[in-house]
Amino acid sequence: MASPSRSSTRRLLRAALLGATLAAMAQVVPASARGGSTEVDVELVLAVDISYSMDTEEQRLQRNGYVEALRSEQFLNALKQGSTGRIAVVYMQWASEYDTDTLLEWTVIDGPDSASAFAAKLAAAPYRRAQRTSISGAIDAAAKLFEGNGFDSARQVIDVSGDGPNNSGRPVAQARDEALAQGITINGLPLVGIRAYRSPADIEELDTYYQDCVIGGFDAFMVPIRDSRSFVEATRTKLVREIAANPGPPTGATITRVAAKEPRISCMIGESLWRNRWGN
Repeated sequence: MASPSRSSTRRLLRAALLGATLAAMAQVVPASARGGSTEVDVELVLAVDISYSMDTEEQRLQRNGYVEALRSEQFLNALKQGSTGRIAVVYMQWASEYDTDTLLEWTVIDGPDSASAFAAKLAAAPYRRAQRTSISGAIDAAAKLFEGNGFDSARQVIDVSGDGPNNSGRPVAQARDEALAQGITINGLPLVGIRAYRSPADIEELDTYYQDCVIGGFDAFMVPIRDSRSFVEATRTKLVREIAANPGPPTGATITRVAAKEPRISCMIGESLWRNRWGN
């Protein structure tokens, strides 16, 4: 048999090198960039209020509620009930319509080790506070986090926690309705009367406001927190119901569904209070 020519040898070498290069590239390009997705049971955005109305103690209690809930036996048992046994979660902070940041990026939680690691990072993360309260801005920013995140699931959920009504950005009901139109569920964790001092921007009926103006979507609910001892239980109850395939009847914390009738409170009350106090 005749020996291959130099030109054919060079062609074979180039083809081999090209194949090796493409294989190496495939190993380092994220699955989402190749059009693939990681299947999870739920994509969950934890959107937490860091406005100045949230004092240092409230922020600490709020953060600790999530940390302890993620480590709880109830949460880990609920995780196992899903078809994949894993969820994707991201922790986002919000204040005004222009002030949102992702404290912890999208992370897969599929068992005790990953849950504990996420909780540890959350516990060690720095705190900060900022001006104004834009629940609408939080919903808009959270909805964008689902875009191109590399995950695929039957449920996309935004979990909003805070201690006051919307007073910055567009109307909260408008942001809520647009998110619901995308198939997103919005749940709530309103902090109702935790601190003794109430600012001019606060409302006593925050639980009603969240029920009528904030939450919505498939199987949406909220869990009001009414005292400092309830943070862990309420947060755990909420997380379990959000990720469990069959959460069963609620235990401990109170579960409140979306109001069936017209809002009992103005969804623009926060904006009105702000204008009456500060004029803008």
